[in-house]
Amino acid sequence: MNLRIILILGALSAFGPLAIDFYLPGFPAIALAFGTDEKQVQLTLASYFLGLSIGQLAYGPVADRFGRRVPLLVGVGLFTLASLACAFVPTLEWLIAARFVQALGGCAGMVLSRAIVSDKCDAVQSAKVFSQLMLVMGLAPILAPMLGGLLVNLYGWQSIFLVLTVFSAVCSLAVALGLPESMPAEHPRHPLAGALGQYRRLLADRIFLGHALTGGIAIAGMFAYIAGSPFVFIKLYGVPPEHYGWLFGANAAGFILVAQVNARILGKLGPALLLSRAVWVYLAAALVLLGIAGLHTQALWPLLIPLFICIASLGCIIPNASACAMNGQWARAGSASALLGCLQFSVAAGASALVGVLHDGSAVPMAMVISLCGIFAVSAAVLTRRLQRTRDASVAQTAQV
Repeated sequence: MNLRIILILGALSAFGPLAIDFYLPGFPAIALAFGTDEKQVQLTLASYFLGLSIGQLAYGPVADRFGRRVPLLVGVGLFTLASLACAFVPTLEWLIAARFVQALGGCAGMVLSRAIVSDKCDAVQSAKVFSQLMLVMGLAPILAPMLGGLLVNLYGWQSIFLVLTVFSAVCSLAVALGLPESMPAEHPRHPLAGALGQYRRLLADRIFLGHALTGGIAIAGMFAYIAGSPFVFIKLYGVPPEHYGWLFGANAAGFILVAQVNARILGKLGPALLLSRAVWVYLAAALVLLGIAGLHTQALWPLLIPLFICIASLGCIIPNASACAMNGQWARAGSASALLGCLQFSVAAGASALVGVLHDGSAVPMAMVISLCGIFAVSAAVLTRRLQRTRDASVAQTAQV
């Protein structure tokens, strides 16, 4: 896969994190503009997550029927129009609706970028490309809130959505001119009427489901961190809001670094082995984090070390879990990518909500949810590895006969 295609896929993969992190600094300004509070503004984030979950399931079968380019161009175009609408909505209710439509368009890039990688690469190559795309996922949380805050201060909250409009329009042009159809002509084109059947078969594939849940549960731990860290850092330990971005960025830098190391060593160890080891690192760090949080220490730094290890280990877990799940899907890569993304965001949304439900004025709820994610991720990874070994042994035995 050449650099041009990787850059385009990286930009498409950025739609999700950009549309989430970019406008967070604008919450107070949006609340003021519509005469409401930030709690109501958070509904615009909830509607976006809802659109991501629903939209991904729709794009998968469409991509397996019509190829990757056409649905991708439609989705990016929809994101562009919805972003422009977000900048000029008259009420908060309209903004909530526009954000939902924006998510329906934006998730096309997330679903189809994975499908395109699967079309062009084997498991090891896919994991390498996914690791390179992690660079975008890691940089977006660092840069987006900073740039978003600057735009809000200089030009108002509407400027954030105008920048997203321009960015997505440029991406649409890049797709039209520089991204050829990746779905091989010989692959069967599944009719849309069979979409539910495809999803049922994928859910019945315990190895696909195991890898998808391993990655999804690990991502849920990251969402628990995103949901809980503002309170823990700023409210509980008194970190100035302007310094919060530096702590957040340090963890994202660890995520990026591990993802790039993962890409370099994949050829020797393979994605399945790296995944099986990385989840144990994540769990060990999460349990240490929970133990320190339970001590209610007066200093923040003891929490920062295991938290850094948890987030950094995701740079190995997420690309390898995605590559293992997508391996061998071929003709149904679109549906597999859609279901993978839907599972990830559904579990992640539940984890972030659980942090709020368990809130007790300490760091324990965040650490507890991250630890639970570690336990379930390890369980899913161990069980899936056993299932894979059993399947491989059965295939080898059949081949000998």
